[in-house]
Amino acid sequence: MKILVVGSGGREHAIIKKLKENKSAETIYALPGNGGIAADAVCVPIGACEIEKIAHFAKTNAVDFAVVAPDDPLVLGCVDALEDVGIPCFGPRANAAIIEGSKVFAKNLMKKYSIPTAAYEVFDDPDKAISYIESVPMPVVVKADGLALGKGVTVAMTKEEAIGAVNDAMKNNKFGAGGRRVVIEEYLEGPEVSVLSFTDGKTVVPMVSSMDHKRAYDNDIGPNTGGMGTIAPNPYYTPEIAAACMKEIFIPTINAMNSEGRTFKGCLYFGLMLTKSGPKVIEYNCRFGDPETQVVLPLLETDLLTVMTATAQGRLSDIDIRFGEKSACCVIMASDGYPLSYKKGFEVSVPDDLADSVYYAGVTLDKGRPVTSGGRVLGVVGIADRLPDAIKDAYDKVGRIHFGNAFYRRDIGRKALKKTEV
Repeated sequence: MKILVVGSGGREHAIIKKLKENKSAETIYALPGNGGIAADAVCVPIGACEIEKIAHFAKTNAVDFAVVAPDDPLVLGCVDALEDVGIPCFGPRANAAIIEGSKVFAKNLMKKYSIPTAAYEVFDDPDKAISYIESVPMPVVVKADGLALGKGVTVAMTKEEAIGAVNDAMKNNKFGAGGRRVVIEEYLEGPEVSVLSFTDGKTVVPMVSSMDHKRAYDNDIGPNTGGMGTIAPNPYYTPEIAAACMKEIFIPTINAMNSEGRTFKGCLYFGLMLTKSGPKVIEYNCRFGDPETQVVLPLLETDLLTVMTATAQGRLSDIDIRFGEKSACCVIMASDGYPLSYKKGFEVSVPDDLADSVYYAGVTLDKGRPVTSGGRVLGVVGIADRLPDAIKDAYDKVGRIHFGNAFYRRDIGRKALKKTEV
């Protein structure tokens, strides 16, 4: 069986490694992949957003199944293009991927179908947005409407920060077309939880919960990043909360999308805040999260390819999806200076016995040697029966991996441990 995976990061590497466990996965193509992924897949130099080229490659090479992992190609209609040339896909079509592609769409959907979320206002005029900010108490959250590489959200503690976020998005064109509209919403408090789910538009199966660490530095300070590490499961996400989310958020969201004629098939990500008044949706993603995937998929005991093909065929209810009763921790090793400016080109040294625990993101090959090429370079995963041991395992492995300019947070999982100690 020939499988194509669109994307080039640690998330895609985790997906590819899990797909390889199925013996029928004869060849896996990664478009474009990266220097680290090249050890597990055939990397093809076609960009993730080169939709026509991807569809042509898939058809020409008789691909049997495709997985479109990143947000941009999903929103641009990569699944539509692949399905139009007869390639079965895991991932939503463009009309469903809008749930991430437009914050305004997502917020209006939740309001229309009474799905719990923060109160909000939408603005397409920066002066009106600024006038609104002047009239409300702080803090607030300012969100660019469109995709912004995970950096379009500002938690503004002061009016100056909020106005700056509006100006960046709407006047300074920081996010291009994605910043022409902004959502300004109330600031919610409580533990954050990420819940990825498989869904075929009829059945929704939540995966094991996780906790992301977005800020660049220890103690959750510094600029927002694409994610500096994750743990799973999230101890704040109790069975009681999970049941409430299924009833009040997960199923209503799937039903809402169906009612809008936008049936969602693939991985729907729920970013949740556990507030004093109950769980509320912070955001939806139309795909696997990164680096949440790196801790969730290693705990999946059911064959991933089987789950993905069942999802694409609309028969997810036929599959018994199980996750192991273990804990996982992923520590991102980044280039010092990320997410702003950083140097590249440093050789990456990973001991052979750690290969199964490392997911590559910003790595390319230079004369056959892996060297750094991005901000987030790789993710290192530890797995154990207990969360403290999984965290220790991950950091022990980090200590054995070396590259120039390496930087990582040293407190991944600390908040979760505090909860388990209560």
